[in-house]
Amino acid sequence: MIELTLTAREVRRRPNPPVGLSITLTYEDRFLRRKRLLTDQGQAVLLDLPETTSLDHGDLLVLEDGRGVAILAAPEALIEVTGEDLTRLAWHIGNRHTPCQIAAGRLLIREDHVMADMLMRLGATIRRVTEPFTPEGGAYGLGRTHGHAH
Repeated sequence: MIELTLTAREVRRRPNPPVGLSITLTYEDRFLRRKRLLTDQGQAVLLDLPETTSLDHGDLLVLEDGRGVAILAAPEALIEVTGEDLTRLAWHIGNRHTPCQIAAGRLLIREDHVMADMLMRLGATIRRVTEPFTPEGGAYGLGRTHGHAH
C-alpha cells in the first residue's frame, strides 16, 4: 500500500479549534520550514512553509485537504528556577540569550549545567523537571530571533 503524504503550507497561530490530528515536538524541533513529519496518529505530513518558522504549542498546520494538525509541545528535560529575586535571575538568563518560560513564581530553561551553576551562584534554587517547554517569543513579537537586525 502506498502511504499518502499530505502537505501543509500554512500555519494558524493558536486558533484552538477541535482537531483530530496532532504532532508533538520539542522546542528545537518546532523551528522549521520544510520537513516530513509524522503525526501522533501515524499520518505523514510534508510541512512546506515559505520561510523558517517557530511553531508554538497550540498552533495549527493547515493541510491541503482543509484539515488541521495541532502542534503540541513535547515534555523535555528542563531546569525550574526559583528564588527571592526572580526578576534579577530572569535578567541574567535573558542577558545570555537563553530561551526562558516565565510562569508564576518560577522560570523554566532547558537543561544546561553551566546555566544551572551560574544561577545557583546568584542565589537561585534549581530543580530538574520534565515538562513541555513553551518559552517567551523574541522581541517585537517575531518568535525566535537570531540577532538584533529585525
